Amino acid sequence: MYRFLLSRQWVILTLVTLALIPTMIELGFWQLHRHEHRVALNTVIGNSLAATPVPAESLTSPGATVKHDDLYHRVTAKGTFDTAHEVVARRRTNVDGEVGFHVLTPFVLDDGKVILVNRGWIPANGVQTEFPKIPAPANGEITVTGRLMPDETTAESGIKNVQGLPARQIMLISSGQQAKALGKQVLGGYVELTSPRPKGDSPELIPAPDHSDIGPHMAYAVQWWLFAAGVPVGWVVLARRERRDRAEAAAAKETETKETAPAAV
Repeated sequence: MYRFLLSRQWVILTLVTLALIPTMIELGFWQLHRHEHRVALNTVIGNSLAATPVPAESLTSPGATVKHDDLYHRVTAKGTFDTAHEVVARRRTNVDGEVGFHVLTPFVLDDGKVILVNRGWIPANGVQTEFPKIPAPANGEITVTGRLMPDETTAESGIKNVQGLPARQIMLISSGQQAKALGKQVLGGYVELTSPRPKGDSPELIPAPDHSDIGPHMAYAVQWWLFAAGVPVGWVVLARRERRDRAEAAAAKETETKETAPAAV
């Protein structure tokens, strides 16, 4: 009754079905891992934002990589802004989706080391091949507070590190790159400024990340597993329907043969 399963069409369909099941299961686990990663990252962000600010040099040092558990940790630094070597990171958006720049200003510590401070977002008004006008930070020695961030990479940010940019413009925020440009010891990573707030609200401070949203990855994982369970069910339904259709066709042919057969003399 199921000899049709040996036909070329059904052999191909069966092989495709057998290939889809493990593929969908694997995709489900991939989404599950993304969900777990998001939950773990949200935990790190929540703990870091709730922690008491500590000196930046206690969590990073020249040439160091910011540890995962220290992401978004609030840090403080005492020193002065070096606006003469200020640069801007291109193609950055604010909360309204407007494209502009992030202002990256070296902050010289009391011991001569430098930490990069992202002072916030400014609009890309005018010709983007020219260095934009940027409101000046506070003068003199001050204490800044902000969120510790890792150096940006193409793999993590998706931003390509384009060469040949206009003077004092960059694509990726890299402490190593700025250390070469400044000729000084630059602490690894950078700081997203939270205080003191700029006068006139420009540059716009970068808001804290939303660490309450866990994303749709768990729902996607469940969907893939349901698809994996549904594939063999669908195969069985199709096979039974094929068997039924063939049986009905055979019965109809037999009836037609009897009706057209000559009567016995």
